[in-house]
Amino acid sequence: MIDENISSTSPPPSISHLMSHHSTTSQLTNTSMLSDSRLVNIDEEAKLVYGVVFSLRNFVRKLSGSQDGFISYRTSQYKLHYYETPTGLKFIINTDPNVESLRPALRQIYVNFYVEYVVKNPLSPVEHPGGDGVNNEYFRAAVDKFIKSLAVFDS
Repeated sequence: MIDENISSTSPPPSISHLMSHHSTTSQLTNTSMLSDSRLVNIDEEAKLVYGVVFSLRNFVRKLSGSQDGFISYRTSQYKLHYYETPTGLKFIINTDPNVESLRPALRQIYVNFYVEYVVKNPLSPVEHPGGDGVNNEYFRAAVDKFIKSLAVFDS
């Protein structure tokens, strides 16, 4: 498994994405990891993130032989945390590079919020064609509140 856990108090998670196996993306929080001088269109950023995750996940699977081997990767600027559900739904959050693994938090988002507010809601489509993403205010509000409650926010 690829995971680099370094305990520290760091700035809060900066952006999170929910991606389906059809590469549709939903930005779950309104903040961006990029400075104002390097703003990137959210759709373009999502495509870049999806491409990196897809490539790294496949690379790790080939090397390790494990379906669950890709957990996170880190650069000097950020750390990407990754959780994939058995159905292929991908939850991603970027943080400061020194933040410990948020994979359990991403799993909680899936189990406690996605299943509750999207899957169990007959008015909320589970498939989101055309890149519309999850359009469920309760889900977004719950995820936002949960992310802000993480210990990563304690400075």
